[in-house]
Amino acid sequence: MILLTLLHQIYCDSIWKFSWEPQTMAQVVWGLLFLGLMAMAHGLQKGDDLLNVCMDGKHHKYKPGQEDNLHQQCSPWKKRACCTASTSIAAHEDASHLYKFNFSHCGMLTPACKRHFVQDLCLYECSPNLGPWIQPVNSSWRKERVMNIPLCKEDCNMWWEDCKTSYTCKENWHKGWNWSSGINECPVKAACHPFSFYFPTPTSLCENIWSRSYNASHSYGRGSGKCIQMWFDPAQGNPNEAVAKFYANSAAPDIFSWGCSFPFLTLLLLLLWA
Repeated sequence: MILLTLLHQIYCDSIWKFSWEPQTMAQVVWGLLFLGLMAMAHGLQKGDDLLNVCMDGKHHKYKPGQEDNLHQQCSPWKKRACCTASTSIAAHEDASHLYKFNFSHCGMLTPACKRHFVQDLCLYECSPNLGPWIQPVNSSWRKERVMNIPLCKEDCNMWWEDCKTSYTCKENWHKGWNWSSGINECPVKAACHPFSFYFPTPTSLCENIWSRSYNASHSYGRGSGKCIQMWFDPAQGNPNEAVAKFYANSAAPDIFSWGCSFPFLTLLLLLLWA
């Protein structure tokens, strides 16, 4: 990719400075045509690599596939899932074998609040549509994580509304717990308060609780095609597929700047016309 960019820059810098012999011009045009095709193939491949994939996590499958028996909140992903049925069952349990994580560390969450955390875990474990946000990580229990998933504003707002009266003792649930008992407990001197104390806004909840796994979308809501829904009605299809495709295509490299696109395309057209 670096070589393609370098050659393209050489072309941009020199095409206006020199006059070319016909034979040399033909060689340049053929070379640029080859570079263009290579760049296009590279961009398409990069975009495809981000679609329909499972991250390299603790309980994720190697690749997504059908799972007819996914449990309750995880069931929307049964047609193509990165989780197994047993993982989906454990996702609904406190301090399960998945991560030994106790959501009720400051007393029981309200049922409405707990549902959001189960859906959050189902999305993380089961979704094959998180490729554009998967990042490598140096961890003892996983090799990849997700970062800055654009969470739809309705999902973020509802999560905060349904949890603001439940209790917690930390604003970052990703790290900093006392694990001496084998499950997460509040650190010494970390007092239990309502969620609204540690998370005064929906954005603070969605972005801080899992160390920026999510990026709260203020401009995009459900149906925009530009944000991920934490949960969806499978009867209406999976809207996150189109969102992942949008961001995967956006991630494909665009090495051809507008400043030299006109002469580049002109030369290609002349070659095809000849």
